[in-house]
Amino acid sequence: MDFKAAATQLKEALRLKTEPFGVAFLKEASALPEKTRRPSRVFGKRVTICQGVTLARIYGWPVGLTKDDLICIPGMLAFGFTPATDPILELGQLFCEVGFHPDLGPALKEVAAMPRFEPEEVGAIYLCPLERLALQPDVIVVYGNPAQLVRLIQAATFILGERVQGEFGGRVECASYLIGPYRRGEFLVSIPGLGDRIFSMTQDDELVLSFPAKYLEGLLIGLKEAARKIGARYPVTVYQNFTPVFPSPYLERAKKWGIIEE
Repeated sequence: MDFKAAATQLKEALRLKTEPFGVAFLKEASALPEKTRRPSRVFGKRVTICQGVTLARIYGWPVGLTKDDLICIPGMLAFGFTPATDPILELGQLFCEVGFHPDLGPALKEVAAMPRFEPEEVGAIYLCPLERLALQPDVIVVYGNPAQLVRLIQAATFILGERVQGEFGGRVECASYLIGPYRRGEFLVSIPGLGDRIFSMTQDDELVLSFPAKYLEGLLIGLKEAARKIGARYPVTVYQNFTPVFPSPYLERAKKWGIIEE
């Protein structure tokens, strides 16, 4: 796959503000490519997973995240980067303590349904703009506004013949848009949560579409072909073949001067 050409096509077709990027889940940190930048070494600081996403999609960096680079406890629990023996229970209790659930039962039900990794299942996360990828990604992630995602969803349904699904919880959404497609093998729409907006500067109009990397080539075909016969594109072409209706003071003068008939 020519990922650089794919990035160009996505950015030109959708006029994306930020870089579409690939994600690879690695067993060991030693598998990170040579020029990968790790926040603990570049900044001397721990960050959130969504900050790593920002460094990839806005800075354009190849980013590597391990447990030594991270500080976000909910994200680390979901990605298996803590020594917790029961991460589901820990995350459920945490949701209750901060007020996301009134009691533990509903919290555990939600957490059990979330995409996640078992402890130490993954040793590192590699996040890199498509045009700079140094290894094969597992997942492709695209941030965009709702109209841009409409075109991507149309492209996805063109190649799949089925509707795209979404998963929404308002928190720990990095697990949804990064782990979700990897676990489920399907396209997912996500609404970035609080962490994305507080720590990684995600804007109010931004949504996420992510999908297994194997679908990228087909998605690009769908982006060209889906609704091509009716001129579907981004920005959406507004309809202009009509005569507008004005308030009565305007209409009276238009009639008086013969611009329109009585």
